[in-house]
Amino acid sequence: MEKHDHTFHFREEFQLESGEVLPGFQLRYTTLGRINADRSNVVWVCHALTGSSDISDWWRPLFAPGSPLDPAHHLVICANVPGGCYGSSGPLSINPENGNYYFHDFPLLTNRDAVCAFDLLRQHLGIGKIHTLIGGSLGGQQVLEWAIQQPDVFERIIPIACNAYHSPWGIAFNETQRLAIAADPTWTNDEHRAGEKGMLAARAIAMLSYRHYDGYRNRQSELSVDKLDDFRAASYQRYQGEKLVKRFNAFTYWTLSKMMDNHHVGRGRESVEAALRSIKARALVIGIDSDILFPVQEQEYLARYIPDSEFRVINSLFGHDGFLVEFDQLNHHLQEFLNERNSIRKAI
Repeated sequence: MEKHDHTFHFREEFQLESGEVLPGFQLRYTTLGRINADRSNVVWVCHALTGSSDISDWWRPLFAPGSPLDPAHHLVICANVPGGCYGSSGPLSINPENGNYYFHDFPLLTNRDAVCAFDLLRQHLGIGKIHTLIGGSLGGQQVLEWAIQQPDVFERIIPIACNAYHSPWGIAFNETQRLAIAADPTWTNDEHRAGEKGMLAARAIAMLSYRHYDGYRNRQSELSVDKLDDFRAASYQRYQGEKLVKRFNAFTYWTLSKMMDNHHVGRGRESVEAALRSIKARALVIGIDSDILFPVQEQEYLARYIPDSEFRVINSLFGHDGFLVEFDQLNHHLQEFLNERNSIRKAI
């Protein structure tokens, strides 16, 4: 697998949806494979909330040899989202206007800001058309927003486990996590490790929305009825929080959870339904039957209003995280969708 890491620098002022301005930004992006002669084989990936541009790290089976998105036949691109902490401009970046780290002063971002930044990178790379745009969760929200903003760029889109606008339920989960971060007495400090213990707790809270009752029962049940303390489920929660603390930071967690909350494809447009109807790409919308954070009715809604769309469901005990686990099912659905001869197209 031919993998390269790059950094795109945008050195002009970048107007944000909130009215604030970033004095330029950078995007870290990873490529797998090579572009073909007619530049028709580009696959663009939008990552989830705590993901990075390195898709070979967290979504490798989708890009393995023989898979529908095999980099032997595609140029696969993924950029770390603005506000991220894996090489793109974010709260731990230095503000070029004053030479200080942004920390709490980093501005509010939206998915519209993110995909505008991605589109500047696309133009910089000289890519006119994208064969397939794919992403899950926060990345799926960005897939929808980008396909609405630039309907002539994308031939196919695959939004997974996402929604047209974030639900009160999802916002409540995210706010509860931010309350945990804010309860950490270090959170008000302007230093890189501020809010770490709060983020540990926030991640543990998040796992309850990412997974499902049956998954915990299947994986975290005790082997003995005699245990009184230190249960497997409790250890698992601590482990997940500690693991994230080692690779992430609370500022980015705060920034990107806000980005997920303010996602709404109908904002400033005629309606949500009209925005979805404006998508010209063929769409494969995928939901997960056990997802309590982005329940399947949200993906059914997307498929109902995107004109040329198909809807598929992944069966999983892993809840929302099923899109990071159920690779056999994902690849099966992708293969059927990307095989033009076998795709059943819904009449516009």
